[in-house]
Amino acid sequence: MPVSDGVSRKTVTTSHGRYYAERQALARRKKLRRNTALIQLLRKRKGAAAIRTSTIRVEKARITKNEALAILVGTQIGAGVLGLPYAASRVGLIPAMGVLFSVMLLMLGTAFIVLKFSAEMGGAQMSTIAQRILGKAGGWLMYLSIALMSFGAILAYIAGMGSVFASLFGISETAGAAVFWVLASVVVYKGLEASGKTELIMSYVMLALFIGITVMLAPHAELRNGLYTDMGGLLSITGVAIFALGCHTIIPDVYKGLGSYKDTKRVIVLAFLIPTAIYAVFMASFLLVFGRETPQVATMALEQIYGRLGWLTGNLIPLLAITTSYIGIALAQQSNSEEFVKLDRKAAWALTVIPPAAFYFAGVRNFADVLAFAGDTGDLMAFIVLPILMWLAAKLR
Repeated sequence: MPVSDGVSRKTVTTSHGRYYAERQALARRKKLRRNTALIQLLRKRKGAAAIRTSTIRVEKARITKNEALAILVGTQIGAGVLGLPYAASRVGLIPAMGVLFSVMLLMLGTAFIVLKFSAEMGGAQMSTIAQRILGKAGGWLMYLSIALMSFGAILAYIAGMGSVFASLFGISETAGAAVFWVLASVVVYKGLEASGKTELIMSYVMLALFIGITVMLAPHAELRNGLYTDMGGLLSITGVAIFALGCHTIIPDVYKGLGSYKDTKRVIVLAFLIPTAIYAVFMASFLLVFGRETPQVATMALEQIYGRLGWLTGNLIPLLAITTSYIGIALAQQSNSEEFVKLDRKAAWALTVIPPAAFYFAGVRNFADVLAFAGDTGDLMAFIVLPILMWLAAKLR
């Protein structure tokens, strides 16, 4: 019996030792595979440029859910909201609301697609995702889509500021647009960009001002002013809504900052619901007061009700919103051209700011319609079509 017990103990001990050694070897192999995969991922990332539409960035390694929500909402809030009431006035209140909420749901769906792929690729940017799933053609499509959106946005901002400068300083719209374009483009060329935090603060200041304007208009609203239907402007309201709700390019940064797929998904839902609700109220307040007479830069209509105060408020808000949006989008697109196309700074700057100005001085001057063009082309491709194509391509594989 003792001999038998000793043999048994020896056999068990040897068996446990071999099992422990095998587990250690397996753990080492897994660690090696993870490190190899990480190195390959970093190498792939190094060659891909991050295509952006805003200078807002996630600078901290870890952020809270409130910070994530602020970043996403801040990316959406800008000059685009100023064109929503005019675009809505071309279709009527009920169709405009239907389009706004339908676009929100569609873009929320594509935001989830971007989040899913980015999480699977370790927080990869949209340009990297497009290139890995759709090949080089996908990366170029993403760049060209953002470039087209930037072109349309900058052209719309020049047109909008032409009207604002004409009203503020009593000069022609063409002269006002020229002065604004020169000053803002010099800022972009010098690289005097506001930090992401500053742009975020400005976005929330504008948000507060939009809410204040809604309160000012509420006593003058009449339901009959907005209760009509005209499907002729459907494409316009759709484009402006897409333009005003785009925040997809910042989603990978927010995901990396939060470090949680589920938390990011919940924050994204709120980030679309909150601006959409505010846009809807802002849009309705103008439509119920001014109806079909809503101007292209909506706030400029305040003068009709509040006189000098309305004139000042109605011009200062677009002055603030359009200037910050122009500088932010122009800087982002200039950076895209430098990183993705490998242009030098001067060439990237010229490619960003000169073509829109040339189109404006050639006669393309409708603020809201140009915003709609940007939404119906560049934003539609980058934030709706390409994410859906990537999802389909992944499914087919």
